Amino acid sequence: MKTCVAGYPRIGHRRELKKAEESFFRGEIGERELLETARSIRCENWKRLRESDIDSIPSNDFSLYDNVLDAACLIGAIPERYANAGLSPLRAYFAMARGDAEADLKALPMRKWFTTNYHYIVPELTESSRLRLSGDKPFDEYREALELGIRTRPFIVGPFTFLKLASYAGNLTARDFVGQISAAYRSILDRCASEGIDAIDLGESALVTDLSHEDVTLFSKIYREILSAKGRVSVRLHTSFGDIRDCWTEVMALPFDSVALDFVEGPGNLDLLARHGFPSNRELVAGVISGRNVWKTDVARAACLVSRISALSGCDPSSGRLSLGASCSLLHVPLSLTHEASLNPGVRSRLSFAEEKLSELTSIAAADDRARVNADTTADRYAIPYPAEWTRVPSRAERKRSQRPIFAFPALPTTTIGSFPQTHETRETRAALRRGEISATEYDAAIRRMIADCVSLQEEIGLDVLVHGEYERNDMVEFFGQNLEGFAFTANGWVQSYGTRCVKPPIIVSDVRRARPLTVDLAVYAQSLSPKPVKGMLTGPVTILNWSFPREDIPLAESCFQIARAIREEALDLERNGIKIIQIDEAALKEKLPLRESDRGPRYLDWAIPAFRLCASGLRPETQVHTHMCYSEFADIVSAIDALDADVITFEAARSNLSLLDALADAGFETDVGPGVYDIHSPRVPSVDEIASAIRVMLEKLGRNATAYDGLWVNPDCGLKTRGVEETVASLRNLVAAAKSVREGSGT
Repeated sequence: MKTCVAGYPRIGHRRELKKAEESFFRGEIGERELLETARSIRCENWKRLRESDIDSIPSNDFSLYDNVLDAACLIGAIPERYANAGLSPLRAYFAMARGDAEADLKALPMRKWFTTNYHYIVPELTESSRLRLSGDKPFDEYREALELGIRTRPFIVGPFTFLKLASYAGNLTARDFVGQISAAYRSILDRCASEGIDAIDLGESALVTDLSHEDVTLFSKIYREILSAKGRVSVRLHTSFGDIRDCWTEVMALPFDSVALDFVEGPGNLDLLARHGFPSNRELVAGVISGRNVWKTDVARAACLVSRISALSGCDPSSGRLSLGASCSLLHVPLSLTHEASLNPGVRSRLSFAEEKLSELTSIAAADDRARVNADTTADRYAIPYPAEWTRVPSRAERKRSQRPIFAFPALPTTTIGSFPQTHETRETRAALRRGEISATEYDAAIRRMIADCVSLQEEIGLDVLVHGEYERNDMVEFFGQNLEGFAFTANGWVQSYGTRCVKPPIIVSDVRRARPLTVDLAVYAQSLSPKPVKGMLTGPVTILNWSFPREDIPLAESCFQIARAIREEALDLERNGIKIIQIDEAALKEKLPLRESDRGPRYLDWAIPAFRLCASGLRPETQVHTHMCYSEFADIVSAIDALDADVITFEAARSNLSLLDALADAGFETDVGPGVYDIHSPRVPSVDEIASAIRVMLEKLGRNATAYDGLWVNPDCGLKTRGVEETVASLRNLVAAAKSVREGSGT
């Protein structure tokens, strides 16, 4: 059997791309040097894939920031404010991705990519949008690989998924762009033919979500037009993250040459094969190893799955019609175990990163043993704690009455989400401890100096609720993993989260326990520096689970409750030591939410919501519990979020133009709320008037008032860790001034 890979990590072994881009943003290197670094990484990836004997090698999976943004540029979906700003093409590209302070351009919205921790840039379509082939990237990179003697298969985000992920101005809908996008993708196929490109992949993972009859009709219409002119270019439909139950018949009726299906996260595809079979005139690419987790594949089990797929589809392994792949792009796992010599050998021997997964694919493709293996059903069982363990008493309304006289907040209280800029000094101090150049005592003293400066700065700015800045934390999940039992850590296991943001997820290897207090000392120290409340900062159990590589030998719910009990112990310790506000962040609550509504309760929310509630159960009514969520579309789970039973929740909202507010208002959202008033992922400093305008919109939409505390908070939309000090201070000064302006304006 042949092997197929749809995407490969693009950051480089040592995060070379991230470092080059950040140097470019600071003006330290030019465009030529940045693009040369990018080319070097691409070439290295192609060579590695060829050396691993992968038959279908992708190109155009590389991106300087995001593949959806690349597709927007390819078909001319560039909003006029960027196209007409007089910027170079590369600068306009980065302005869409992260904003441009000098040109005063905000970034486009950013959202989670299906059920992953990767973030994509949301395309914007307006009345003035004219979709047509406008770029050269897939063709340039194909030629680049060809110069190395490597024939690749360009991977492009498909037109249906592009339209499903896009935002629309006014009353426009996807239907208004069917003709334009169909013509644009026909032009792509024509260009492929003229360039000698004989095969492409079109990524259509939107097909694994709940689709209406209108959606399926739209998909069929687009592809009938595109495929009618494909000529000799072989077109593969590529799906990941689930099954295609809503459109199986329509997909199989269209003249695709190949269809890639995910049999890891989409076991329903096996049932669909059993019921309907598979067309005899096309290739099936079976995703049989996980592109999302880092544990070695059980080759015998995978071979058994291949055997079943072969039998049900009629694609005999020797026919050339069955190829093997990963469940999704390998972008979502670290690059290689090569640089992990310090990892515990027993753990390391059980792991497989992107490079190792290439060998797994070729091993499974060559396996002769197709013996059946009994399926493990552990993922289907989980235990929910007793209700008394995760029900906080008294009710939220009663708690609010208890808390109001204690805190005496003004109207529109101001705060931040948690972290402050991690400066060069912060990183160097941490590195010096790691290298043994300073003692733990010296490190602690340095961190306390940073905390003192941070608290003093916040008091001077005039924020109402303070934070300690999180200088001791390299990452909001990694920090907790390092201080809890049951986690392992890599030295270079970086995974791209968005743009230049890379994370190093912990690996859950055994039962999770809290052996000692994690945050109490520094929280108490920070609170001692100010009469204003300083939040104790914790990461919630769902986020720790979702931003780690989980175990596969027990259900996710079981791991989540283990983590929740550890965080609960920490929260109770913070309270006992005088911390009056505790924030338990659930930034990744929606990340593993099943894409299909019918699966969300029993497979996720029925245990994810209780796990969070377990953390806060047992806290006194006077203790105020905050949480934070970011960069997902929450409108469809607003009721579940309210059921978390937090006292205050802060959301990302600035980058999505406050669209979440309507959903909160419609649902009668009871939790006090702080929708973010400015985008921290851009270096741009928002003006006082801009923030004040956003606050007024919030007041109007949520039916709150600005004359007394009415449950509306003013805050940035995420932590400030990645921002520079000067822009952070300027933005926060404007935030406080805007809140004060609206308060005073409402009182006159």
